[in-house]
Amino acid sequence: MALDPHQEDFQRLSLRYAATLDPGDPFGMARKAEEFSRRFVQKRDSLPQTDDDRAFGLVAQAAQLIDYELPFATAVSAPQTIREARKLLTEALELDPDCLDARRMIAAADSRTPTAYHDYLVQAAPQVRAQCERARDAALAGARGSFAELAQASAALAMRPYLRWMAAASSTSLICGRYRMAIDEAREALAIEPGDPADVSYTLALAYAKLEDEESYGQLLASAETTHGAAWYSLARIALLYKQESREEAAREVRHLLDAYPNAGTTLGRQDDLPDGVYARICVTPMSEDELILATSEATVLLQEGCDDHERGSLGSWLANLPEVIEAQERELAADPTLGEEDQQ
Repeated sequence: MALDPHQEDFQRLSLRYAATLDPGDPFGMARKAEEFSRRFVQKRDSLPQTDDDRAFGLVAQAAQLIDYELPFATAVSAPQTIREARKLLTEALELDPDCLDARRMIAAADSRTPTAYHDYLVQAAPQVRAQCERARDAALAGARGSFAELAQASAALAMRPYLRWMAAASSTSLICGRYRMAIDEAREALAIEPGDPADVSYTLALAYAKLEDEESYGQLLASAETTHGAAWYSLARIALLYKQESREEAAREVRHLLDAYPNAGTTLGRQDDLPDGVYARICVTPMSEDELILATSEATVLLQEGCDDHERGSLGSWLANLPEVIEAQERELAADPTLGEEDQQ
């Protein structure tokens, strides 16, 4: 699920390493593959790589700090985490001035508002696409024989920065209330990789629900792999049913979430708003508590529609006060009182 920076770093270097091997020696290649994995973990710098690869390795480190550590940092440690991440991204651009992920992540930090960040993404998108397509074409040039498969894999990775660019544009459009743009940008990302490694289908589901476009939502659901991201599709469906005043059907969908996800009552009751991933949507385990927490946070655009003095919209208030949600939350807190600790701080 989602785009894991460390996995992509591994893929980039493994492709570079594989290109140095002799395809006519399968046993030797097997030994070398084992050696690569060990060196990647223990001595990454000893592997064959370009400055572009080194820059991406720094981006992966920065992504770990920003997306996976900073949200849980204390007020004391957060500034240092931010400084370390910016230093890594700056070093990445020094190694590779065309490192698109580093450029985008710095822009996200420096933009004063989501609208300013989205405007930056939109304005730069054509140049970003052209740069990634040149890298893709270079990877494919001369691909033949036993190395053709490696070239195809390298070409796919070459387009990933643009995929992340458009995924970020789509999710930011959703936040900014530019729902039609969010849909167009998500569809652009899907055109790049129909397999949807960036999970932009989740953004699409929320945008369709926001626009009350039940037909497009249904078409998306019919083609989606719902073993991943079930929470996003369910929350979008709940919003659609709620707006249609089909409250019993909406409640039935809520009960499905309560049955499917651990501690769902607490998650749906609290409706925490989390910072979005900067490198990409953060990686969570399918059907886990974390997945529902992330989906509920991204569904804030639906839950807080018509926000009241208590910072809850009509749907969010209805959901939090649904008897099934209240009962589930009470059971969960009784089983694990630490679930309520954040509310008491």
